[in-house]
Amino acid sequence: MTTASSPQAAPARPRAAGTTTLLWSMLAGFTTLYIAYSGLLSVLLPIQVEAIAPDSKESSLAMVTMTSSIVTLFVQPIAGALSDRTRGRFGRRTPWMALGAIASTLALLAIGQATGLLWLTLLWVAVQVLLNVIQAPMTAILADRVPAERLGMFSAFIGVGGQIGITLGIVIGARFAANVDIGYAVFAACVLVVTLAFVLLNKDTPVTGEPEPFAPGAFLKGFWVSPRKHPDFAWAFLARVVFVLGFWGVLMYQRYALTDYVGLDGADVDRAQSLMAVLTLVGTFAGSLPAARLSDRTGRRKIFVGGAAFVLAASMVAPLISPTTTAMYVYALLAGIGFGTYMSLDMALMTEVLPAGDSAGRDLGILNIATNVPQALGPLVAAGIIGLFSDGADKAPGYRALFLFAIGVVFVGALAIKPIKSVK
Repeated sequence: MTTASSPQAAPARPRAAGTTTLLWSMLAGFTTLYIAYSGLLSVLLPIQVEAIAPDSKESSLAMVTMTSSIVTLFVQPIAGALSDRTRGRFGRRTPWMALGAIASTLALLAIGQATGLLWLTLLWVAVQVLLNVIQAPMTAILADRVPAERLGMFSAFIGVGGQIGITLGIVIGARFAANVDIGYAVFAACVLVVTLAFVLLNKDTPVTGEPEPFAPGAFLKGFWVSPRKHPDFAWAFLARVVFVLGFWGVLMYQRYALTDYVGLDGADVDRAQSLMAVLTLVGTFAGSLPAARLSDRTGRRKIFVGGAAFVLAASMVAPLISPTTTAMYVYALLAGIGFGTYMSLDMALMTEVLPAGDSAGRDLGILNIATNVPQALGPLVAAGIIGLFSDGADKAPGYRALFLFAIGVVFVGALAIKPIKSVK
């Protein structure tokens, strides 16, 4: 595998034929990645953190996740850019996906043995980096191979896959709450098998020819996308940042909200979290696939993406006014409709605002910074809000403040979609 500053030119848009296998492979691939992200972040990692630092679990979890998110901030655009420039008989995307799958498996097996906060943080950083090395080229395939008239459905399958993964990850993680090391091994096996199957079933096109000399300055300069020259790209970036910030802050503290806000303990927490995941999945199916069909038929993206953001904001009103399991279940169902629909069509919208040129891996990776930044800030902001507004041992005011904050920033995400002009 070699790299160069300019890969062989790719066609602007492929034809619709031969994309069925790829459609289902994308569903499986993103489902598996989100199984890992969700199961680890929402269940196994909080359990490990609580076991290591029970008296400072909120701040310690925020420190671990913030560190990993900051370190991995530019992993996706760099991995995407390197895959753009990779030449060889295995194509541009396959080598990086295979490398990420094998290495992340080893990291996941190792993190299950961590007993100190430092080692847990370092290994979690490695896991996040390597999962991003898989995701960046997998995302770029959307721009490489999918015809414009099917972008909505592919985006919906990716979004549904993500929500299925979030649900299954929480359910699977909860099953291994008492055996964290085994849980990590199960997630590692899923990532390895599905990713390798993906690249075998969807052969990449060999890229040949003499590569141009690699220029570090030009390579680094390519990561700046001018908001003045590409305002739609900038608005899409901002919308995703604030939307994910609102959603992720609540998601990361969902387990602690069930214990410290609703008042559950023991096995009741696992059952409630698993049921919430199922309800979120039901909501996703109810909203995302019908919206994708309508979006492709009408050629409109913004109205569905913006509407989904408003639904997500509305979902957080229930637990805000009622600290009960019923309210959390209502939140989970509506959040599934809102977040699932948003992410299913957000990917199509993002693909259509990319700057012109053969750098989809890099540009989609840059847009994924809009996911990594709020993932880094979300836990820190949430922990700060909970700590600032809690009344001693009573954390209920802190969680109410967190729900209010999330509602506000998600509304901002919905409004940021409106100025985009190149997409209806």
